[in-house]
Amino acid sequence: MRKFLVLDTSVLLYDKESLHSFPGNDVVLPLTVLDELDRHKEKPGLLGENARYVNRFLDNLRSCGRLDVGVSIPDSDQTIRVLTHDHLESGKGLHLDMKMGDNRIISAALHLKSNGVPGEENKIKIITKDINLRVKCDALGIPAEDYYKDHISVELHDDDYGGTPIIHLTDEDISEIYDTGRISVDDVHRSELYENCFVVCQGTSKSSVLCKYNNGFLKKLHTIDFKKLTSISPRNKEQTFALHALTDPKIKLVCLTGIAGSGKTFLTLMTALENLYADGFERIVVTRSIQPVCRDLGFLPGDMQEKMAPWMAPLVDNFRHAFKDMSYFETMIQKGQIDIAPLSYIRGRTFSNCFIIVDEAQNATIHELKTIITRVGENSKVILMGDTDQIDTPYIDKRSNGLSIVIDRLKDSDLTAHVHLPKGERSSLATLASRGL
Repeated sequence: MRKFLVLDTSVLLYDKESLHSFPGNDVVLPLTVLDELDRHKEKPGLLGENARYVNRFLDNLRSCGRLDVGVSIPDSDQTIRVLTHDHLESGKGLHLDMKMGDNRIISAALHLKSNGVPGEENKIKIITKDINLRVKCDALGIPAEDYYKDHISVELHDDDYGGTPIIHLTDEDISEIYDTGRISVDDVHRSELYENCFVVCQGTSKSSVLCKYNNGFLKKLHTIDFKKLTSISPRNKEQTFALHALTDPKIKLVCLTGIAGSGKTFLTLMTALENLYADGFERIVVTRSIQPVCRDLGFLPGDMQEKMAPWMAPLVDNFRHAFKDMSYFETMIQKGQIDIAPLSYIRGRTFSNCFIIVDEAQNATIHELKTIITRVGENSKVILMGDTDQIDTPYIDKRSNGLSIVIDRLKDSDLTAHVHLPKGERSSLATLASRGL
């Protein structure tokens, strides 16, 4: 059954390919949406790129027919129509402020609903990433839903973020792991695991061993000792897993999730410095999605490095914790051994022989993370860090943020690993606040 899907600007800015994502339906773009796209077309980064793409696509579509009537996308059963005016009179009876773009989109949907084919009113739906717009639609009796192309299921999210898997084995199996270093996994347990999955193997008694699943085997973890730069050691089993993932040269992408103070940044930074010291990598690249709580990056004074300083404070804090002398850190930046850059300016670059740290990755979309991961050259490693309970971006949530999607889509690869750190180690007060506030 074909539906009339009214797309909000937030969907087009989130995913430029969304125009192609509704086969068998009629996509409607209110004129307000085009106005909002025009205001975004000159912005840097992904937002500007997506706005320009949509504008060019619609311009090319003009050769196929009149957009105000509706044009079929070539080689598709989907049509796109531009609603040439927002039919403001449709929303006047609801006392909506028509100066607001969201209300004009609602008015356009109401017009379609009241002027469509009788009996087809329920075929009209607004698609938006804007939570507030969906709430408005629900209050007004207009069907609305999120753009689900880049969502993972609730079940997957719960499984991936629920903590460390525990595999129950016999005491004989535990002894075999200690004696030989590994044990073959039967089909029953194999269905619970994925490549480079870190687990606790529990015997029938109190015996246990920390393992990693790889190529059909549970392999005992060896001891990691940092001595060259600073002495660090894991405080819990999850930190042990994280260090193994960070130091394994075969793993090229590591996703670390966990609450504030769980050690994500500290362990990653220490590992990066250790590898740089050992000439494993030429430089450390630190980036993050610039999602401020109040002011944007452009409002801050200074050059790019100075502008980035407030967002890179966690890196500096962890470095200060490990090394009392900050001159070493400053020297590394001056020599180019530490490169700090916002995620918005990554496009077009290539990172070879780099240890790449992406902080606050839960605030990035899948398209932003795809941009940086596809920039990775030879002998490089990418670390994505974040807490999916602390998302500052208005159009994504636990199941649609880039970090969650990367974990879900790439977890079966032998090039990737994911470790969740549920325990705070910064202080007892910090842990209390993370869990109780």
